[in-house]
Amino acid sequence: MASSSPAILPISNPQTVESQAPVATPAFRAFINNITENVRSGLSTRRPWSELVDRSAFSKPDSITDAAGRIRKNYTYFRINYLTIIAAVLGFSLLTNPFSLITLLGLLAAWLFLYLFRPSDPPLVILGRTFSERETLGLLIVSSIVVIFLTSVGSVLISALLLGTAVVAAHGAFRTPEDLFLDEQEPGASTGFLSFLSGAATNAAGPVVAAAARV
Repeated sequence: MASSSPAILPISNPQTVESQAPVATPAFRAFINNITENVRSGLSTRRPWSELVDRSAFSKPDSITDAAGRIRKNYTYFRINYLTIIAAVLGFSLLTNPFSLITLLGLLAAWLFLYLFRPSDPPLVILGRTFSERETLGLLIVSSIVVIFLTSVGSVLISALLLGTAVVAAHGAFRTPEDLFLDEQEPGASTGFLSFLSGAATNAAGPVVAAAARV
C-alpha cells in the first residue's frame, strides 16, 4: 500500500525591513564629536586654579595703562581659565532662567535639525504644509530675531557675558603677572579654546554652505 507523503510547501523567510528615523545624521554626530574633542583638548591646557586665586600675587595697578597691560598678559596666560569662567557664568545664568534656557535650546535644535543637518529631500512638512528651503530659512531667521530681541533670552545672554567679562577684567587688572612664564605663551596664542572655536566654525561651515547652496 503506497502512502502518499504530504506536499512540502516552500518556506520563505521574508526579511522585514525596519524603517527607523535616525536620531542624528552622520554629519551631526561628527560635528558633536569634534566639538567634544576640542573642548577636552582645551580644558587639558588650562592653568592650575591655585595660580589664578593666589592672593599673594594681587596688587593695585599703578595706572590704567598698567591695568590694561596686566589684563593682556594675564589673558595670554589664563586664557582657558578665563573662558571657562565666562562659560560658567553664562551657564549659571541660563540655569537660573529656565524659560530662557529652554527657549534657546529649542531655537538651536530648530536650526540644527530643520536646516543645517536636514537633507533637502524630502522637503519640510509642518501641519500638512510644505516649506521650501527659502521659507524654512526665513522662518528660522524671524524666529531667532524674535527670541533674542523680543524675549528675556537676549537680556540674559548679554547680562551674563558682561558679568563674566567684568570678572575676568577685574582679575586680570589686579593680578600681578610678573611670576608667570609668558614668553612661551605667545607662539601658542591660537591654541586651546580659541582653536576649539575656529574648529567648530570650520565644521559648521560645511553644513551651512551646503544648506545655502540649496536655497
